[in-house]
Amino acid sequence: MIPWETLDTATIPGGAETLRLKRRGTEFSIMLGTNELMNSRLSGSEEALARLTIERLKAPAPRILIGGLGLGFTLRAALPLLPPAARVTVVELVSAVVRWARGPLAALHGDSLDDRRVTILEEDVGQTIRASKAEWDAILLDVDNGPEGLSRAGNDALYSTAGLAAARAALAPGGVLSVWSAGPDAKFTRRLRASGLEVEEIAVRAGTTKRGARHVVWVGRKG
Repeated sequence: MIPWETLDTATIPGGAETLRLKRRGTEFSIMLGTNELMNSRLSGSEEALARLTIERLKAPAPRILIGGLGLGFTLRAALPLLPPAARVTVVELVSAVVRWARGPLAALHGDSLDDRRVTILEEDVGQTIRASKAEWDAILLDVDNGPEGLSRAGNDALYSTAGLAAARAALAPGGVLSVWSAGPDAKFTRRLRASGLEVEEIAVRAGTTKRGARHVVWVGRKG
């Protein structure tokens, strides 16, 4: 079996552990300690996050905010589904992840980072959301491991009552907030519904086949 090799490491602002970019043949993994945050073989749920969101949009020129670049699967899945007038802002806290996207992970990202509709911001997506008022037609959150964060305590604020209120305020009327998670979370579902959004909780496959683990995507619409 081909052994894993570590290509690079990165610190997370406000985090206690180190991110590691690893490769085994053509397979890539981003690890946090002993936890795998993402793997290039498992793109199904990130792609579903984009598809389930865009299917529910009505704006002819949607403005979309994606929290977390990761391995780029959500962005790549979104772009073919969006019209030429769409605008997509991707916010990534860890600058090394953006650097990896243009370096060892370039084949995974393809030309998505150079699409004229795309803007990349290196900052905390929570900060971006709090600075926005009725601005976004969709906010897609694929940050950390979902509502039960692993990488930094600050991510928990995104999924708190106050964080969801800020996200709702940042949405335009009829806008959609979509949240990816590695697993179900009943408490988060209740918080999301209590925020005033019309909520769907959808189980999706982690991979691209009909077998294997399931992840969760919540889709909430602002009335």
